[in-house]
Amino acid sequence: MGGSRMDVDTIVALSTPEGVGAIAVVRLSGPEAVGVLERIAPDQPLPEPRRASLLDLRDPDDGSLVDRALVTRFVGPASFTGEDLVELSCHGGWLTPALVVDACVRAGAREGEPGEFTRRAYLRGKIDLVQAEAIADLIDARSGALRKAALGHLDRGLSRRVGDLRTRLIGVEALLAHHVDFPEEDDAPVPLDRVIREGRALGGEVEAMLRTAPEGELLREGALAVLAGRPNAGKSSLYNALVGKERAIVTEEPGTTRDALEASVQLGGFPFRLVDTAGLRSASGQVERMGIEVARRYMDEADVVLFCVSVAEGLTGADREFLEDVRDAPVVLIETKGDLSAGRAAEADGVAARVRVSARTGEGLDELRRVLPGLMFSSVIRAGAEVPVLTRARHARSLRVARDELRAFVEGLQAGLPAEVASSHLRTAESALEDVIGLVSTEDVLDVVFRDFCIGK
Repeated sequence: MGGSRMDVDTIVALSTPEGVGAIAVVRLSGPEAVGVLERIAPDQPLPEPRRASLLDLRDPDDGSLVDRALVTRFVGPASFTGEDLVELSCHGGWLTPALVVDACVRAGAREGEPGEFTRRAYLRGKIDLVQAEAIADLIDARSGALRKAALGHLDRGLSRRVGDLRTRLIGVEALLAHHVDFPEEDDAPVPLDRVIREGRALGGEVEAMLRTAPEGELLREGALAVLAGRPNAGKSSLYNALVGKERAIVTEEPGTTRDALEASVQLGGFPFRLVDTAGLRSASGQVERMGIEVARRYMDEADVVLFCVSVAEGLTGADREFLEDVRDAPVVLIETKGDLSAGRAAEADGVAARVRVSARTGEGLDELRRVLPGLMFSSVIRAGAEVPVLTRARHARSLRVARDELRAFVEGLQAGLPAEVASSHLRTAESALEDVIGLVSTEDVLDVVFRDFCIGK
């Protein structure tokens, strides 16, 4: 998407989901947005800026009525994209919005590409790159936690923090330059120890943000929580209780679940991909054996394993062997069917938490909804408002470069590296911080950021 094309083209796209609905919003943006509007709404007063007006939209070729729409006009640069922008709130459905878009195209607009409206807003300085990504995250959010993080980024929480770090880093460069300007002085105006302390402090603050990165990225995808255990251990009943609907078949017959079932759920405001798997045992047939193989593959990829054991039956030797084999993911021991027995399952070593539940009565479900976010998103929970959560791998990559360069800077000065040489690490760190907020971005980076946007955003 070349810059010259973006400067001259007027684009149009449906900004609301396709399909049946009361209202659809079609957006126009670009130098000819008003001209296109005048061609599809001829002989009618042009709406005042930011004042909605009811207009007849007509076919630009034969003048036939396409729809009657509420039209709002925004004059650039005081618009989302920074260009002249028109929003047409027309009737929803499959056909009418498509006809409105088609009329706009025949009146001189071009159909927009995914994310092109937001990309124009970025290129015209209306938002920075983190805010652009936050818009996509806010649209895609399926949990309160991601929504909260996206709103914080949209409000420039991360951008301000990174910008502040960059300003302070430039300050360290200035201190170092001041030190270099007085190489022969016994008592230089800026002691080298102060420069080192400032560099170390900046590195520590970058590291604090990086601690949120692994879990911050999980906010977008959802932590993979895999229900495992012997057949008839209550996995499917617990799955249904957490999902909130009868997705898994529940019977007293062992081996009912033959394939993995996956659902996206919100537990304690945090996103999880909950998977119900086949019971772990010696399979009685090929289909069940394939189901168990699928279950083990899911467990190998799990972020957390929910190992279910009936309170009445307790842990077996095979259960303990399984728990010992799980190395990469924390295990929560789920004592199921708590309403059928007052006892507790036997103790197990190496489990991250232990929760007694009853899918029938709801016992322990609220506790489980508290325990799982605490295990999977502890750094996000502890971070607090003063530490923005990194929700994208791009953020983390750039901040790791900044942290490593600050560390190399401090270590270099401590080892006696000439200040002029050590300062090169500061410049690289500064460039990495600029990459986060998009002060300097190549077309390739922008293509990656905007390719997953919907067309009308």
